[in-house]
Amino acid sequence: MSSSHRSDLSPGPQIRDTPGAFPSSPGEVESPRAVSSQHTLSQAVFERRAEYTVSKKIKIKVGTWNVAALSGTEKDIGGWFVGGKGISESLSVLSFREKDGATDTESLEDVEHQEARRSKKEPTIPLNDSALLPGGEEIGLYVLGLQEIVDISSATEALRPYNDPHPGRKWKRAVEAALPNGYILVVEQQLIGLYLLVYAAPSIAPTVSSVSTTSVRTGLMGYMGNKGAVVARIVLGETTRFVFINCHLCAGVEKGNLERRNWDAAQVQKQTRFDPVYIDSIDTEEIREGIGDEDFAFWLGDLNYRLDGLPGEDVRRLLMLHTRNEYNRTNASKRKINAELVLHDKVSGREPTSDDTSSHTSSSTDAASSTDTATTLQSSETLDPSSDPSSLHATLASLLAHDQLRQQMQDRKAFHDGWREGPIDFLPTYKYDVGSVGMFDSSEKKRGPSWCDRILFRTRRDKLEYDDKIRAEEAAKKRDEEMKAYAMDEHNINEGEVLFGYDSATDGVDDEYDPDADHDDPEAVTTKAGFEDKIHLDYYTSHQRVLSSDHKPLDAVFTVTYEAVDPDLKSKIHQEVARELDKAENEARPAVTVIVEPHQESHGKNHPSTDQKSVDFGSVHFASMKTRNITIANTGPVPASVGFTDRIVSSGQTAGAAPRWLRIQFDRLKDRFTENAESHDVYTLEPGDAANVELTVFISDIDLVRALNEGRASLEDVLILRVHNGRDYFLPVHATWSPSSFGRSIGNLIRTPETGIRKSQDQPGDGPGRGDAEGVKWSVPRGIFRLTEAVEYLVERAVADWGMRSVDERPPWEDLGWPFIIPTEKNTGQLQKLEEKIREALDNDTSISETFEMETASIERAVAVARTLLALLASLEDGVITHALWTELEHDIMEREKSKQQLSAEEEKDKILDVLISSPAHSTSFTFLTSMLIKVINEIVSATTVQGQEHSLRKDLETGYASTFSEAVIRAPLPVNVKERRASQCRRNRLIQVFIQVEQR
Repeated sequence: MSSSHRSDLSPGPQIRDTPGAFPSSPGEVESPRAVSSQHTLSQAVFERRAEYTVSKKIKIKVGTWNVAALSGTEKDIGGWFVGGKGISESLSVLSFREKDGATDTESLEDVEHQEARRSKKEPTIPLNDSALLPGGEEIGLYVLGLQEIVDISSATEALRPYNDPHPGRKWKRAVEAALPNGYILVVEQQLIGLYLLVYAAPSIAPTVSSVSTTSVRTGLMGYMGNKGAVVARIVLGETTRFVFINCHLCAGVEKGNLERRNWDAAQVQKQTRFDPVYIDSIDTEEIREGIGDEDFAFWLGDLNYRLDGLPGEDVRRLLMLHTRNEYNRTNASKRKINAELVLHDKVSGREPTSDDTSSHTSSSTDAASSTDTATTLQSSETLDPSSDPSSLHATLASLLAHDQLRQQMQDRKAFHDGWREGPIDFLPTYKYDVGSVGMFDSSEKKRGPSWCDRILFRTRRDKLEYDDKIRAEEAAKKRDEEMKAYAMDEHNINEGEVLFGYDSATDGVDDEYDPDADHDDPEAVTTKAGFEDKIHLDYYTSHQRVLSSDHKPLDAVFTVTYEAVDPDLKSKIHQEVARELDKAENEARPAVTVIVEPHQESHGKNHPSTDQKSVDFGSVHFASMKTRNITIANTGPVPASVGFTDRIVSSGQTAGAAPRWLRIQFDRLKDRFTENAESHDVYTLEPGDAANVELTVFISDIDLVRALNEGRASLEDVLILRVHNGRDYFLPVHATWSPSSFGRSIGNLIRTPETGIRKSQDQPGDGPGRGDAEGVKWSVPRGIFRLTEAVEYLVERAVADWGMRSVDERPPWEDLGWPFIIPTEKNTGQLQKLEEKIREALDNDTSISETFEMETASIERAVAVARTLLALLASLEDGVITHALWTELEHDIMEREKSKQQLSAEEEKDKILDVLISSPAHSTSFTFLTSMLIKVINEIVSATTVQGQEHSLRKDLETGYASTFSEAVIRAPLPVNVKERRASQCRRNRLIQVFIQVEQR
C-alpha cells in the first residue's frame, strides 16, 4: 500500500506531448531559436533551456541510522551527520588523512573515557573529535534516513494506522540545531518508525522544485507500516531529478526472511509513484513517474541483509580480534571481548595465549603489554593491507564474500537493475552493545554481525545500461532458440544432441556488477532532460564511535556536477522568446476586413446617421423582408476561418448567433468539419478571398410584433464575427420599427384615428379600461370594416370578371376556402407584395384600391385582401371572440347538450348575441364578418355552372369557412384531451356556421 502527496514547490498545469520524457532534449532541437506560434510562451522558453543553464557542483551527504527507538540517540545526530565526527580511523580501511591532510589526534578522547561517561542526556561522540568528513556549509543537500524512531516491536506502534508526528519533531529540532543558519527543510516524510528529512543550503533551496513524497507499507500482512519505505523525488535546478529512498526491510536470518527482504524491495519499486514534474508550469509527464525515471537515485536504510554460510559466533570472534585493540587492558568492554575469546578457544581446544588470559592474572602491566604486543595480530605497517591476511582489510574482504546483498545482486534477485555501492571499508554496522565502540552483541542471543545498514546509488546511465543488457540477452536467447530449432530440423539432430544452448544463469556473467570496481573518476550521466551531469562518491563510511544505538550510523558524500537554470539568463531568453512569439503570432494571425454595404434610406429618429461599422436596416414593417449585405475579405497572409458566434445576451433575449428577427446567410457552403463549437457555422477564406453575407430582417412573430408596438422591445443587437486564432469583430445591427395594426386588440384598434395606426404611436395602450366609451372612435376596427367591405366588393368583381372570360378554365373558388385559403403553389412573391401594400394602406389609412396596379386582376386583388383580413383576425391579441366570451358561450352550449334541448337556428343566434352584446365592439366585428361570409358564399354559389349542385356547394363552403374563421376569431385554447378537443372544435365551428348558413324552407 502506498500514499503520496506533492509539495507546494510543484506548481503548474498539465501540458505534455511525449509520455515518459521531457518534450525535447537540447540535442533534439534543430534550431534553439526556432519557435512556433502554436506553442505557449512557457513551452517555447522551455525548449531553449540549454541556453540558460550553467554548470554547478554540489555535495550531497546521505546518512542512515537505525536508532532502535532509544532515548538520547538524537543527541548524536548533529555530531556525526552534520559535523562529520565519530569515525574510528583504526577500524576503517579508508585513510582519511591521505584525503584531507593530517589532523591532531593527541587530544582526542580515548575509548575508555568515552564509554565510561556515556549518558542519554549528552552526545556520545568522543570529546575533541575532529571532522573527518565534509560537513557544515560544504554540503548543499543533507539527506537523512532514520529507522525505528518509535518502537516497532510494540504492537501498538506496528499496527498504528496513522503516523504519530511527535517522535519526528525532536529529530527535526536536533538536525536544525546542528545545521548552519539558512538551511531549509524541503522534504519531510514519515511512516511509523521511518523518517526522511532533506535540507537544502540557502543557495540551493530556491532551485528545488517538483517535490513529491510517498510511503510504501510492506510490514505485517504485506501492508502494515512497521516495515516499508518513505520515498521522495525532487528536481534540482529545473533540470535534474533526484530520488531518495529510506527503507527498513524484513529482519531475520532464515531463508524465508531473505526472500521477504527481496519482496519488500521489489514492492517499494513497484508501488512508488510520484506526482508529475512541473517546469515553468509545464507538466512534463502524462503518466506518474516511479523509481527508475530519475537521473540519480539513493537507496538507504536498514536493508537487513546478513552474512550467509558463517556461524555468527565465528564472525563475532574474528571481528573482535580487531576491535579489542581499541581498548586498554582495564576497560570493561575489552575484558568482555577477551573473556569470549578465551571461552571460544577452550571450546575449540586451542590453548589460550598469554594475552587471552592476561586480564585474569595479577602480572605487572609491563609484562602484560609485552605479551599483548607479541601475540596480537601481526602488524601491517610493513605490508600492503590487501596482501596481509591478518589485516582488517583482509578480514572485511573475507566476510563480504558472504554478504547476502551482494549475492542477491549477483543472482539478479534484488537490486540488480543498476544499483551499486561504494567500497565497504568499515566494520559491520550491526549489532553492538549499546554504549560500546567495538563490543558486538554480548547478550544471550549473540547475534552475528552484519552490514544491515547500507547506502546504494544508481544513475540514469546505470539503469539504461542494465535495460539494454536485458534486451540484448533476450534477443540473443531468441536467436539461439531459432538456431537450435533450425539445426534440429535441417540436420535431423535429436534435442539432447544439440551442440549449443543458452543459460541465463551463466551466459553473459563477465559484465555483471563488480562491487570492488574502481570509480575514482567522476562518472558522466546523460539526464532525462538531455544534459551531461557527473557524479562521484567521495566518502562511504560508518561512525564507529557513536555509542547510543546498537547500529552504527552510516553516511556517504557525493559530488554531483549538474546543469542548473540561471535565473538571469532565463529572464533574458524569456524576453527574447516573448518578442519572437509576438512577431510570429502577428505574422501568422489571420486578419479580415469587414465592409458594410451603404444604403440611402432615410433613418428613424433613433439612428440619424449611418456609419460603415454598423448595419442599419432603416424602417421595417410587419411580415416585410428587408436585406442588407456585408463583405468579409481575407486581407491576411494565412487562411481565415470565420463564423458568427453566440452573442452576449441579457435576460429575456434569445441566445444564439443572431436575434430571432434576423437571418444570416453566407454565399457559400460551410466547412464540413469544424473543431470549434463556439461558432455555429464556420467558413474558410483563402488569402485574398471574400465572402458576401446577407443579413435579412423579417418580423412575423406576433408576440414580438406586440412587444414592438408597445415599445417593450427594440430592433437593436450586436453580432460577433469570430475569426479563429484571430480577433473578434463586433457588428452592431439596428432597425426602426414601423407600428402595425397587426398584433393589437380590438379595444386598441377602435381608438385608431382616421390618419392610421402610424399616427397614433403616442396614444394610450390597451389597458383594463379598453372598450370603455372614453376614447372610442369606431364601433368596429377600421381595418376589419375596410377589409370586409373590400372582400365583398372584390369577390363580386372577380366572379363577374370570370364569367366574361372566354377561356374554359377551372374557376379558383372550386378550391374550398377561396379566397381566404389558396394552394401553396399559388402563394407567389407577387401575391405577397400585394399583401404588403394592403397592410401599408391599413396602417396609414390610405385607399386599398389605390394600392393595386391597373393590370392587377380582380381575382388576385380579392385573394390578397381576403388573406390580409384572415391574418389580421388571427393576430388580434384578444380575438373577435375573447376567452371570457367563449367560456360563457361554450358553457351554455354544453348545458343545452346535457339537457338535450333543441333550438332553432334563430334561437341559437339570439343566445349567442345575448352573450356577445356585453362587448359591443366584438359583437359588431363578429356581425361584420359573418355578413361578409354570407355574401361571399352567395356570390360563389351563384357563379356555379353545374345545375343541382348549389346546395352541396353551399354546405361545403359553410363548413369550410366555419372551420377557418372559428380558429381565427376565437381566442381560447383547445382542450388537451383528444375527445374534448374534438367536441370543442365542433362547437366553435357551429358558432360561425349558424350565422352563415341559409335555412332550408
